[in-house]
Amino acid sequence: MTRSVLEHRPLVAGIERRLFLRQALSLGALTLLTGCDISDNDEVQAVLKLMSRWNDHAQAFLFRRDALAPTFAERDVVRDFRYNAYFPVADVPKLAASDYRLQLSGLIENKRPWSVDELYALPEESQITRHVCVEGWSMIGKWGGARLGDFLKRVGADLTAKYVGYQSADGYYGSIDMATALHPQTIMAFKFADEILPAKFGYPFKIRIPTKLGFKNPKWVTTIYVTNHMPGGFWEDRGYNWFSGS
Repeated sequence: MTRSVLEHRPLVAGIERRLFLRQALSLGALTLLTGCDISDNDEVQAVLKLMSRWNDHAQAFLFRRDALAPTFAERDVVRDFRYNAYFPVADVPKLAASDYRLQLSGLIENKRPWSVDELYALPEESQITRHVCVEGWSMIGKWGGARLGDFLKRVGADLTAKYVGYQSADGYYGSIDMATALHPQTIMAFKFADEILPAKFGYPFKIRIPTKLGFKNPKWVTTIYVTNHMPGGFWEDRGYNWFSGS
């Protein structure tokens, strides 16, 4: 049985309060620079959203599909990798291979669902890269799986579309730009440290994106779709930058 985001409102609210405190620091700097009255919340929020969109555009402009995130040696891999989510590890979704089907929608030609066995039969490669969390910590892990870009080509996705969105079994949702989806290091990670991905890390797979911050790397993915309409994301809709390159 899976637990939805809404069932963890207190934990989510706590994270949102920490986000608000960080935004408050930004507001102070903004007040000094512009003379804004921070009591005028609507205007301040409008300016912050404009700044966030500018950051997104700037990061997207600087992003290069041929620029790789740093890779590391086997000796650098953290075996006791940190579990991180907005709920306790005991509440992670328990997805059964016999029941699981990856749903495809949007600008994709072949929308038939994919089973775990079919996904795990895809050509696989591994990477040793650093996971960078927005909370200020990072760890190096070894991940194995199929390139997301190759999968999108296989199912006939419109590669000229702007966005690739995803939904997860716990109610989480988000999206990335197509250039990032096609990046050679963006993979559908089926393994961690050469073992089948454990439930706490996203079984049957997570989307591993070493060029993005950790919250852009969704676990327990159940749906992938392609669209030209900005899908947003769970944390992005609460104030995080959408592009969020690492």
